Amino acid sequence: MLTYDTWEDSLVQFDVDDEYKGALNVLKWAYQHYGDEVVYACSFGIEGIVLIDLIAKVKPDAKIVFLDTDVHFKETYETIEKVKEKYPELNIEMKKPALTLEEQAKQFGDELWKTNPNKCCEIRKLTPLRETLTGAKAWISGLRRDQSETRKNTEFLNQDKKFQSVKICPLIHWSWKDVWRYVSKHDLTYNPLHDQGYPSIGCFHCTKPAFTMDDLRSGRWQGLNKTECGLHD
Repeated sequence: MLTYDTWEDSLVQFDVDDEYKGALNVLKWAYQHYGDEVVYACSFGIEGIVLIDLIAKVKPDAKIVFLDTDVHFKETYETIEKVKEKYPELNIEMKKPALTLEEQAKQFGDELWKTNPNKCCEIRKLTPLRETLTGAKAWISGLRRDQSETRKNTEFLNQDKKFQSVKICPLIHWSWKDVWRYVSKHDLTYNPLHDQGYPSIGCFHCTKPAFTMDDLRSGRWQGLNKTECGLHD
């Protein structure tokens, strides 16, 4: 079994010459090796919708965690409800931070996402994910190499020192067009904000429509020296 401690001895090769570009093979391997000890941390963006459909083919009762910051778009919450209806066997957990928005404001001031966005992400995303991954050997992410410069070297299996885990990224070889072709082919429900210029969707305070499709994450934290929430950097 591949574990964090034996990382250097684990060179796993996956066949990518299929219609899934290796994604289904990676997921089958992950659930065969980790079983219930692998968690999918899903943002319910378009890549998440694809991964959920693929995961349901491999492990219909898989554990999926949504980091519910309490400041997501209403369209995101509506999309989650539709996914729950389509895949009733999936174990979808809405993971909330320890602090409510009111408690956070009392401790750190109003609109922390403006004054200190890194701290806000730490409270509402990083710490909840760290709690979720306690005891988990691996977690799945929808990262793709063409999403941004910071993700272009992502592998199927990644040593995640931040969370002392293995981060599994089945979609690294998928393009933006591949994702949408899959969604269209299988008639999958997705967040309608994608049709309104939002290729990447996070909390509503920190997400705007992308100003260039050459950088699909250009709508995140506009005007700030920040490109990631901290889960993947």
